[in-house]
Order: sequence, then structure tokens, then C-alpha cells
Amino acid sequence: MSALLEDRETPDRARLLETNASAWEERLRLLSQAEESIVLATFDMRDGESTRDILSVLWHKAEEGVRVRILVDGVSGFLRLGGRALFETLQAHPNIEIRLYNPVGLHSLLTPWTTQGRMHDKYIVVDDLAYILGGRNTFDYFIGEYPADHRSLDREVLVYNGGHGGPAGRESSLYQVLDYFHQVWNSQWCAPFGGTPGEGERRETEELLSERYDALTAEHPGLLAPGFDYAGCTAETQGVTLLSNPTHIYAKEPVLFAQLVALMEEAEESVVLHTPYAVLNGAMADALTGAADGVPVTVMLNAVENGDNVVASSDYTWHRDQVIGTGVELLEYAGGLSYHGKSMVVDGELLLVGSYNLDLRSTYVDTELMLAVRSPELAEELLASMDALHGSCRLAAPGGDVVPGGLDIPPPSWTERALWTGLGLLLQPVRVLV
Repeated sequence: MSALLEDRETPDRARLLETNASAWEERLRLLSQAEESIVLATFDMRDGESTRDILSVLWHKAEEGVRVRILVDGVSGFLRLGGRALFETLQAHPNIEIRLYNPVGLHSLLTPWTTQGRMHDKYIVVDDLAYILGGRNTFDYFIGEYPADHRSLDREVLVYNGGHGGPAGRESSLYQVLDYFHQVWNSQWCAPFGGTPGEGERRETEELLSERYDALTAEHPGLLAPGFDYAGCTAETQGVTLLSNPTHIYAKEPVLFAQLVALMEEAEESVVLHTPYAVLNGAMADALTGAADGVPVTVMLNAVENGDNVVASSDYTWHRDQVIGTGVELLEYAGGLSYHGKSMVVDGELLLVGSYNLDLRSTYVDTELMLAVRSPELAEELLASMDALHGSCRLAAPGGDVVPGGLDIPPPSWTERALWTGLGLLLQPVRVLV
């Protein structure tokens, strides 16, 4: 992994997307630039305002002749896409194809163990121009500023191929992402999304998408215009590399985790790691301990009072001392909104952003991606964003927790404590699925 810590020539320029508003804006802008191809892969896609905005642009581009491919995790597709005219109408368009990774079907009743293989990837690729990759799923919880019951803090990277359209562009990491996409898309684990809309539903949905696109164009004419200057809003990089887990549906070798640990062990100054939660086994805890023995390692995750994943919070209640015992500086975020970002900065020069959570499922079960970007400029920007969040954190230490002045963390109710304790106990035999 040492090559990631060294400078190399690349046409790639990059920008961090720190807010849900920027995620919405840059998706619509990037999709609007498409002339030939759009790829959208997501763990979870749900109907909603931001989703309809995105789909209206996809529909418009498909009408212009652009090939659109959408890849969604099978369980999420079963729960969120099936039987809905919005997605069935998209699939019926001759230039749009939707596939599900490890789809749920009658065979799932006979082989229930296979249903746990999930595709946790999230990225969008447009032509050979640019891509977005990170931790955001495709619905209002993560994208845009439409009214929603809940929101989440997250992070992505936009990478612009400065050599697009020419031979130099072939050296872009964009082609690493496309190669990965084709590996999954064409694998035995993917199947077409089924369902056919009724004629009336199809016409109504087509009209909805067309009218929505017209409204977006009228309200945001510059956002959906072609020819955007990506070079002017991105930073130079000294190398971008895609890291990934195996893509089959069965139990996996911890490839991505091993790569991240190798980068931690090669660090000379410091490591800062953000993850929504931590669910570790002994081997993972030992690896984290070894990294912390070499350089200061800071880990930030959600305080159980702040997180939105009750299952992960329940496990953490039982194993919190194990995480503290690794020797990392353990910060528990309690800023109000649940934190969903997955990021790491090594020595203030290399940053990684993607979908990988520091848990057993991301390590041994799911497909996962992390994008490694060598850029001191962006690493400094990311560290500043991380540091701002650290001000709303409780320090979990062996000698007792430390809460900074001004940070108010409402104590959990006895029912919450009972739920975390009881559920955590019940889940111990199947922690790998947490």
C-alpha cells in the first residue's frame, strides 16, 4: 500500500462533498453533462423528492439517447423498488436498465443464508468525465434539503477526469470505478429488475418526470446546463486509487480492512478515522491496537445516544471497553444529527472516503468501496471538517469519559438502555451480520 503514499502523475482532480445540499446539487449538475453513458450504483434507493429530481434528469437524458444503468442492492430493491410505478416506468424505457445485486426471490426461502450478501457501494459515473463516490444512499435522508423526518451527516468525493475525451484520460481512476462496475453488473449475482407498469401508470409517471425536469430547469437553469468548468472547482491530486472488497455474495476475506490497516501501519505521523459505529472481533481489535502502537490514531463514531442504528448501538454497548482498549483516541459524536461518514486521513496527505464501516459486516460480508486520494490540500480540508465535528464529541477513555464544556448529551431513558442491553445480548451469536 506504500504506493498510495507516494506522488504520481494523474489527470484526476477532486472535490469533497460535505453537505446534503452539495450532494443534491452536484448530482444534478453531473448527470446533466452526460452525452453517452450514466452509471448509478446505490445500496438503497427510495422514492422521495430528491430521488424524483435525480430520476427526472436520468429520464431526460435517456430521452436524449444516453444509456442509463442503475444498480441497486437486492434486498433494498425488493423493499423499496418492487411494485412501484416510478421505477417500473424507468425500467421500461429502452435506454434505461435497472439490475439488482443478489435479488430476493422464491429461491431465497430455500437458501436464506445467501440473502446476507449485500451490495453496499454508492457511486455515479458520467461518460469519461467525472464520478461521485462515498457513503450516501439515494433518498431524502442523505441528499438535498427537502423536509424529512430524519437527516444524516455524510461525505463523498467528486473526481473530475482532467484528460477526458483524450488518451491521457485513460489514466484516470474513473476507469477503475467503471471496471469494478462492469465486474458486478455482468456477474452471476445480478439480475434485471422486474415489473411492468400499467399503461395509465406509465403515462402518468412519464408526465411526472417530464414536468419535474422542466420545473428544475426553470428554477435552476445554470445547474442543468452543459459545459460546466470542473477544473475550476476541484483540487489537483497526486494519485487516486479505488480499494474494494470481493464482489461475490458469500463470506469474504477481509481485503479492504487489511488494506486500510496496512495504510495505518505505514503512517509516520497520525491517522484520523471516522466511522458511524464500530463492531469488532478480536482480530480487528488487535489490528487497531497495532496501528495505535505506531502513531496516534483517532477514531470518531456515533455516541449511542446520537446514532440511528439501534443494532450497532446495542452491540457497542456490550463491546465498548474492547474498542477503548485498542489504545485509540475514541471520540463519540453527539452533535444531534446521526453521523454516516466513512473517512480516513493518513499523515495529513492521503484521504480515503467511501462506504466501509468499521464493523464485521463491512469487513466480512458486504461489497464495499473506499477511494484513496493523495492530496495534501484536500486532506487538510477534510481534517478541518473532522476537527469541527470533534468539538461535539465525548472522549471515551479507560479512566472515564470526558465531556467538553457546552456539550449537552441528554441521558438515555431506561427503556433505551434496556433495549440496547437486551438486543445486544440477543445479537451476540450473529454479530457478523450487525
